[in-house]
Amino acid sequence: MPTTFTTDTLFRPFQFKSLTLKNRIVMAPMTRTFSPGGIPGQNVADYYRRRAEADVGLILSEGTVIDRPASRNEAGIPFFHGEEALSGWKTVIDGVHAAGGRMGPQIWHTGATRGMSGWTPDAPVESPSGLNGPGDPNGVAMSDEDIADTIAAFASASADAKKLGFDVVELHGAHGYLIDQFFWAPTNQRDDRYGGATLKERARFAAEVVAATREALGPDYPLILRLSQWKQQDYKTRLATTPDEMADWLLPLKEAGVDIFHCSQRRFWEPEFPEIDGEEGLNFAGWAKKLTGAVTISVGSVGLSGEFLAAFGGQTSSPVGLDGLVKRMEAEEFDLIAVGRAILGDPQWATKIRNGDSEELKPFDPASLAELV
Repeated sequence: MPTTFTTDTLFRPFQFKSLTLKNRIVMAPMTRTFSPGGIPGQNVADYYRRRAEADVGLILSEGTVIDRPASRNEAGIPFFHGEEALSGWKTVIDGVHAAGGRMGPQIWHTGATRGMSGWTPDAPVESPSGLNGPGDPNGVAMSDEDIADTIAAFASASADAKKLGFDVVELHGAHGYLIDQFFWAPTNQRDDRYGGATLKERARFAAEVVAATREALGPDYPLILRLSQWKQQDYKTRLATTPDEMADWLLPLKEAGVDIFHCSQRRFWEPEFPEIDGEEGLNFAGWAKKLTGAVTISVGSVGLSGEFLAAFGGQTSSPVGLDGLVKRMEAEEFDLIAVGRAILGDPQWATKIRNGDSEELKPFDPASLAELV
């Protein structure tokens, strides 16, 4: 797979508020479940440090959960609360900084989703309406007190990230987890201030999480919010079917304190509204940037032939060229690009891209999901 184009645009520096990056490549957050008892160990620290040593501009951690009774759906998901877990994360960020990298934790609550292993938490899972998806009850509907405590827990975890020395914080509001379950009408059937017929109304919970987190972080610390149209419960669903609906969704979140929208797609090259700007039109991150003026990160099957969902079915993916990505980044459609499986399976991916060593790029083997490469 010889290189026929320059990737220089991927390696331009980036600066926003207190965040300075050496390039535009982001390691996407990917659940790993290698933290027994919720405590990240030295193996987790070494895993992230290897990426920092190999030219990844910004590392976003695997999802790490807030202090709620049932905030995770797998036993090996790390906590971002408690002295022992935070000490583990301190080792992680110190190692990344020593290698010249920049990093933020992804702060998470899994809501009513079920894990793949069959493990269940000790407490009932919580969500807006006790639903994992359409007609799929699981757990309990959150009370007003539950909601208030959850908002506070997101803010507290984010404040701890800043104290530990992380460079950014990302809130996980995508893929059918708790924040996204408030956005999505089939899982948010509340008749109080956190429900509603419109996406703008159902975004109130997320806006309050963002506002509380912004207050905890202060004005100059970068805050990322990850969003998706698709859900693990329904890959084809869409929250916003028009640009106006997307603006109603995103603008209040920006006003609440989001600096950077991390816009998750299954395939980053697919246009968000092809009926408006054609099959080569702006993707999700491109439209988010156009509508809000915010910094955006795009993501979705970068550098590999098969999409990430196929990996869970055991499908191997081969390296592919980055011509389309380079074209979009040169047009400044979005600001940063997040790379998932390619970096998960090959810590040296970014260095190989920078050096033009395309023949050395590795295919993605789903076996990588069972180890920390």
